[in-house]
Order: sequence, then structure tokens, then C-alpha cells
Amino acid sequence: MVFWLIVIILLAVAGALLVIPALRQESNSSVTTRDELNKAIYQDRLSELAEDEAQGVVEQRPELIQELQQNLLTDIPHESTEDASPINRWVLLPGVVILVVVAVGLYVKTGGLAQVQAWHQVEAQMPELRARVANERAEPLTMEEVARLGLGLRTSLQQDSGNVNDWMMLGRVGMALNNATTATQAFAKAYQLAPDNDDVRLGYAEVLTRSNDPQDNQLATKMLRTMVGQDHTNLRAMSLLAFNAFEQGDFKQAIGAWEVMLKLLPAGDSRVEVIKRSIAQAKSQAGQETATLGIEISLSPEAAQKLPQQGALIISVTDGTNPIPVAVKQLPLSRFPLSVTLDDSNAMMPERLLSSLQQVKVRARISLDGTANSQPGDWFGESGVQDFGTKGQPQTIHVQINKQIP
Repeated sequence: MVFWLIVIILLAVAGALLVIPALRQESNSSVTTRDELNKAIYQDRLSELAEDEAQGVVEQRPELIQELQQNLLTDIPHESTEDASPINRWVLLPGVVILVVVAVGLYVKTGGLAQVQAWHQVEAQMPELRARVANERAEPLTMEEVARLGLGLRTSLQQDSGNVNDWMMLGRVGMALNNATTATQAFAKAYQLAPDNDDVRLGYAEVLTRSNDPQDNQLATKMLRTMVGQDHTNLRAMSLLAFNAFEQGDFKQAIGAWEVMLKLLPAGDSRVEVIKRSIAQAKSQAGQETATLGIEISLSPEAAQKLPQQGALIISVTDGTNPIPVAVKQLPLSRFPLSVTLDDSNAMMPERLLSSLQQVKVRARISLDGTANSQPGDWFGESGVQDFGTKGQPQTIHVQINKQIP
């Protein structure tokens, strides 16, 4: 409504600029002509001569009158000018009509009226589109409807630029439309507004993993490693980390992340087979065999006598300097001596794999309650720090459980 009011005002101003000069010309038609002006001057001059003669100032009045008449005749134009007839106001009406028609026609042709109408339609459809996106059982949006949703979100964000959910939704719209610029900018804005929101971080990291810019991929890796470090059970972050590592050619890290996921997923999960195929593909492209570590565990006579009926055997491998385990394996108590094998699938973190170590130290502990933390009364044994790193050839380390935590 405001737009059309502005258009009407502008057309009125343009029409006024066309009509007012003609009206002024008509009002100026009564301007004094040159002959009338000369006659008035002549009469004034005669009156002055009469007064001068009465006062005795002028003695040759007839000669002066004759000279004045001669000057008047000299100033008379040779051609008479005809008075211009005033312009009829109704003659201007077609011009005003043409002005309005041309202005409106040009706007309809080049002013984007169809786009404006489509924009208003999108605004009216936004509640329905939002409801369908939020409802998993609703009919999925078509690509055209997704594009309309993106237009509506941009309009909403112009009024409320701090709406994190709308920025995230716009980012997903950009991903659906394969518009990397829109997706990246939208998630970057959402991340700027809510850097601690896990959904925002995951969405932004996913967009960055799809980027062709190596710096974006590196930023995604950094973000995902941080998230996995904060929550080792975050399957989505771990999956994105594995995908990003695989795409960058870091097959070792990709394999490690997928193998950690295999330990977290239940046995019947449909994703297990997909991950196993991904691991096989990564190993094939890497052209390397996974390093394996064989461990033989025995009990001292004293530990064998005090072996509990129930509990768990927890085997951990470190690099010999950092006490945080690189690989861990937990088994129920059974007969001793016992032989087990550890590889990258037992890694605690996808970026710290067993195959990346140059030296190892093994610790075996019998946990009475099966918890990861050591408890008083637990029996344990440790190996010395030994060299490690020959891939494809299993290495064996002997550990005797012979100490008890006081």
C-alpha cells in the first residue's frame, strides 16, 4: 500500500511539472506590449515638457516635441507581433494520460512486479512450510518449495538477525539446493551467535567438510576433534571426522574413527556393515596393513591364589610417556595364561591409533567391579617400554600380573 502511494505521488509531481508551465504561459498573456510602453513614456515626457515651459525652463517646446515624436516613430517595430493564443487546459490531458501509461508500463515490464508478488506469496506460505519441515510425517518439500523457504527465511532474518534456528535452517536449505555459499555463510553466522551449540557446530562442520577449500576442511577437522574429545560417544561427530579424513587422504585417521564407531554401535545396527565396507576401502586405498600387538598375560602364584570369582580383565596400552591409554580392551575373567591381540580397532581416539606409536607400554589389571578406574585390591601387572611400529608383523609382549593396589 505504501509503495503504490509513493507511485501516485511521483506521478502527480510529474504531471504538475507538465501542466504548471502551460498555466503560467496563459497567466502571462496580459503582459504590457512594447507599443503601449512607448506611448506611456511619450505621454509622461509631454507632461514634463509642459511643466518645464510653465516654469520658464524650456523655450523651444515645439522643437522638443517634434524630436520626441521622431524618437517614438523610430522605436516602433517594423513587424507587428500577434498575440499568442492561450493553451487550452484540456489539450494537456492526453499528455498526462500518456505519462501515466508509460510510467506504469515501464514498471510492470522492468520493475519486478512478478517477483514482488511471488515474495508476498512466500511470506503467506511460510507458516505452512515451517510446519512441514518440523513434522517428520508431513509430505517432503519439493525443490521449488525449498527455494521458497529459503527466500522466506532471508526475509525473516532481515527482521530478526539473531535467530539461530533460522540461520541453521537457511544453512540446511543451502545444502539441499547445493548452494555452498549460502550454506557456509548461514552456518557461520549461526556459529558466531551460538558457538557452544552442538547442533550448530555439527552443521557448520558438515558444511566445511564438503568445501573444496583445504582451510575449510582443516577447520572442520579441528572442530570435530574437539567435539569427539568432549564426548567420545558422539557418533555423528565421529562419522563426519572419518568422512573428512577419508576425503583428505588421511586413511589412518578415517579407519580409526570408523573402528571406534563399530565399538559404540549395537551389533544389529544397519550402519555396521556400511562402516566395515568403508574401513576395507580405506585400508585398500592406504595400501597398508594395520599394526597388531600380541599380548600374553600370566599370573604370579600369589595373584593366582587370590583370583576373584568374578571381575574383568582390562588391558591398556600407552606410549610409555603419556599415562592416557591409546588402546584398551576389556575381557571377562577366564583361565590364565591368556593371549590377546590389539590393533587400531581398540583405539580410544581416532586421531591416536595404535599403529601411530613408535613404542608401547602394556598394563593388565583385574578389576573386581569391571570399572575403568583402579580400585584398592585390584591386581595388575605392567611391561616395560618396548619398541613398536613394524606393520603387518604382529609383535608379542609378555605381562605378568603380580602386584596389588593397596
